[in-house]
Amino acid sequence: MFIRSKYLRLAAFVALSLSVITAVHGAADNLPVYTDDTLSSGWQNWSWSTDINLAATDLHAGSSGTSLSVNSSAWAALSLKADSPFTDYAGLRFDIAGAEPGIQIYFQGGTDDASTPQIPLSVINKDVTADKFTTLLIDFKSLPGTGSVLPDGPWDRINFQALGDGAAYHLDNIVLLSEIVVTPEILSAEPITNDIVAVSTKGAVNLTDITVSLSGKTITVTNRTTYTPVDSPAKSITYLSLASPFKAGNLVIKSGNSSFTHVLPAAQTGSITTSTTPISPLIYGVNFPTSANYIKDLGVTVSRWGGNAVTAYNPFGDFTNAGNDWYFENRASENGKADDWIGWVNGAGSASVLTVPALDWVAKDTTSYSYPKTIYPDQQKFDPYNTDAGNGMLTNGSYVSPVADPTRAYTPWNTTAAKTWLSGLKNKPKFVNIDNEIEIASSTHQDMHPIDIGYDEELKRIVDFATVAKQAIPSVLVAAPSSCSWWFYWTSRIGWSDTTAHNNTDFLPWFLAQMKLQEQKAKKRILDYLDIHYYFQPDTSANDDAAKALRLRMTRSLWDPTYVDESWAGSDPQNHQPNGTIIQLIPRMKSLIAQNYPGTKLSIGEWSSQNDNDLTGGLVTADVLGLFGRYGVDYATYWATPNEQGPVGLAYWLYRGYGTYFGNSLSQVRLSTPLPNTQGVFAAAEKGKTSIVIVNKNPSTPISFSLTGVPAGKYFIRHFGGAAGAAKWQTTINLKAANYIVVPPYTALFLKQN
Repeated sequence: MFIRSKYLRLAAFVALSLSVITAVHGAADNLPVYTDDTLSSGWQNWSWSTDINLAATDLHAGSSGTSLSVNSSAWAALSLKADSPFTDYAGLRFDIAGAEPGIQIYFQGGTDDASTPQIPLSVINKDVTADKFTTLLIDFKSLPGTGSVLPDGPWDRINFQALGDGAAYHLDNIVLLSEIVVTPEILSAEPITNDIVAVSTKGAVNLTDITVSLSGKTITVTNRTTYTPVDSPAKSITYLSLASPFKAGNLVIKSGNSSFTHVLPAAQTGSITTSTTPISPLIYGVNFPTSANYIKDLGVTVSRWGGNAVTAYNPFGDFTNAGNDWYFENRASENGKADDWIGWVNGAGSASVLTVPALDWVAKDTTSYSYPKTIYPDQQKFDPYNTDAGNGMLTNGSYVSPVADPTRAYTPWNTTAAKTWLSGLKNKPKFVNIDNEIEIASSTHQDMHPIDIGYDEELKRIVDFATVAKQAIPSVLVAAPSSCSWWFYWTSRIGWSDTTAHNNTDFLPWFLAQMKLQEQKAKKRILDYLDIHYYFQPDTSANDDAAKALRLRMTRSLWDPTYVDESWAGSDPQNHQPNGTIIQLIPRMKSLIAQNYPGTKLSIGEWSSQNDNDLTGGLVTADVLGLFGRYGVDYATYWATPNEQGPVGLAYWLYRGYGTYFGNSLSQVRLSTPLPNTQGVFAAAEKGKTSIVIVNKNPSTPISFSLTGVPAGKYFIRHFGGAAGAAKWQTTINLKAANYIVVPPYTALFLKQN
């Protein structure tokens, strides 16, 4: 997979509604950007591949009678540049109208054209319509979903960028605000663990009048502890300790005009027993962490240099090519020199995974591209930033002809070059991947390898490059074939004729058997990990209630022998495997290993929650990390780099943040009524101390447990989610008993025994 970081970085931001009035001091006066059919003095139009009309009369907000109409092609933008940075301002307010326009907002500036992470409009507001304007506000001190602060930078451009389908919409009254005052508000008040009410707030809320009652009986508040995260200070949480514990009934929490009601259910019974089965510490990995601090803050144990672009990485100039992710263009490596990257990753305490190119070509420079308009004038699309660079496809969807001359953008690559590079590395990776999803290179890199890759070619390339990797770095562990998806676990790009030609043996079992033969031939193992990429197959892009529920239950495909996948994979298995509609990914892969090449470990080099910006994406991630530990994945890395303050980043923080870790030895969880669609319960131990993670996937219903084997005493707790959304909360509590532990709706809870 690939992310064009300059234009497509995603991050979850929180926008405040207009009910928020202002309170952070910045510049002296508001700074208008666009009003009354014109850009304000000091602002310029730097838009690209976008038709704009500064005086559209078909729709307007206010009395001016005009608005700014925008029509952008894919990844194009309305870009408005100021004469000087606007870093002193407190926020951005604008009116927008459109039929759910697919856009994202970000800021640029500086001599290096640096940019902030993008703000998807869908995160700010999901109710933008075409027939009227909606007023939105982005608070630079409390960004959407996270409460974090806009990064420091010399920002002087505001970009409204279309996503991949383009976008048409109207804007009006674009203003940078000099100050924002936040109206005090209770965001949520929820029961958690035995006898704690967690009250999340923004602004200076007075909680002295708060009352708590259970089934009509008032419960005394005996203690209050307030926590404000250092990195997202706009929100705080106050933990209220109660004089008596929770039990089934109606819980009512009131303060001023705010009232919160929860129906506490009967406790589900279960038990937790310790074992000696280890949990691999290497399952908490990501692709391309942003910094050493990021690694330490989230406890990232494995860092991967991977993705489509690295197939063309030239380490002798640090050039690469984006392939069909971005018009087959060469560029400088966005992550710098691989050797240096390995050095700082290793130094931060994270094991490094280096992808070794295994095709015949790598990028020759930072400027060339494969499909110039001057040679192929009738292409489907051209780069909005470089209109001579095309996507290599005709308007009917077929590839251009003749095939591209690879020397136009590339220079030759082979095992000798790879060995020279790996031997000369100052910093050694722990793992190497042999290329990235090369089974689909005839699509992703059709300019350098237009012929479909079959079983035999893929095997040979992996064997050849794995052999020289082991020669260059004898201690390195090889992970392959990094197949991209469920379909390509079982066949090649050539298709079922290729499978038939190999005794009707599906690809991965055939590959494992062949690698075992290679070990016998070479007298040493050259494959250490069976590496696959796994992306959940169901379509949850609608992100409505039904899609969110599906997203949360589809994690069952990782392990459940009864779960029929709710996608094409559940009705058209396209493989020769037993129970082919049951993905049961981890046990299935471990069974294939046991049958065909015992001793090989299992890695999942790419996987994703399907929506990094939605709270359910964070809950999916918390569930998956627990499942990876329970079912024995050996290492895993998330695609690509979760926003540290966003929902997926919070799931990593839950298990590993700031040096407080989930246990290293698996504990068995047995529930009398397991409900995997709506909850996940995971347990571990370390040095005799118990850790528990509970994920409540219900959007509006608390869950509760009575768990034997959980000692009473002091526990450190973390949690995120609930009515307050993606925010990090933590405290220390006294767990008086394990017979009624409550977890609020849409919440992931971490408990670690002190």
